[in-house]
Amino acid sequence: MKASFLTKETILDQGVQDRNFPKFGVGDTIKVALKVKEGNKERIQMFEGAVIAFHNNGIASSFTVRKIASNAIGVEKIFPYHSPVIKDITLLKSGIVRRAKLYYLRDRVGKATKIKEKVRPKRKKVAKPIIQEEPIKKEVEKA
Repeated sequence: MKASFLTKETILDQGVQDRNFPKFGVGDTIKVALKVKEGNKERIQMFEGAVIAFHNNGIASSFTVRKIASNAIGVEKIFPYHSPVIKDITLLKSGIVRRAKLYYLRDRVGKATKIKEKVRPKRKKVAKPIIQEEPIKKEVEKA
């Protein structure tokens, strides 16, 4: 669905206004779940790749995802952010980039297309203090 067909009214009617997608940006690797309709059947198709551009235009916001298909052929798709076709987005990796648009990846092949991953420190497991419980006193009923 093109972004030009999405107006404020149609977005409010479809209930797509509050998208509970994770925060992602350019350089992140995401997996987009799309609703694909073939004849009278509907299924969900996954599209996994790196976000190379994000256009923040209010209701017409969109993002471009690029993946490398078989035989090292690059495939790009532009997704409208508020489209009802998008069912879910999963953030797989966060990338370290220094540009707003990664169009230079189009000219690269193989390992040169890799984006450095943002390493997040692991949380240290804090040992829970052992609390010694007092023995439970049983009340003896006298009959």
